[in-house]
Amino acid sequence: MDRDFLSELFAGFGPVTIRRMFSGFGISADGINFALVLRGAVYLRADENSIPRFESEGTQCFQYEMRGKLRMIGSYWQLPERLYDDPDEVTEWARVAHAAAIRASLAKAGKKRATKKATTAKVVKKTAAKKKVAEKPAVKKIASKKASKAAKKRKSSS
Repeated sequence: MDRDFLSELFAGFGPVTIRRMFSGFGISADGINFALVLRGAVYLRADENSIPRFESEGTQCFQYEMRGKLRMIGSYWQLPERLYDDPDEVTEWARVAHAAAIRASLAKAGKKRATKKATTAKVVKKTAAKKKVAEKPAVKKIASKKASKAAKKRKSSS
């Protein structure tokens, strides 16, 4: 599959960016990648809302073998063969894939924010704990100095 074919295939969806990715292409819109073209097949982004649709068409998620193990990427599913000749239906499937990619992007951003907040809270707690540890010896030194002065006064007044 070449860029011209992919441009025609996704023409009904609207403007897309087609970039070299891995050994194929990544297809994105509005800065969000929603399709991959690898090994002569188009894989669309999917989630729990759209995976049943792919399953009903009999397609599979993207798979590859690495170090003798089969790896499955459940977030990208193969576009059904029958759709390559139906640009209107490809447009609908591409819109569903783009929506799934947006949801995944938002979920990822939320996780990053939550992780950042948790990390910041840990740093604040550690800093506060270090300050308390640092303050305690100083308090003890002041208290011991006061006790020493009081003892000296008692000795000198006796």
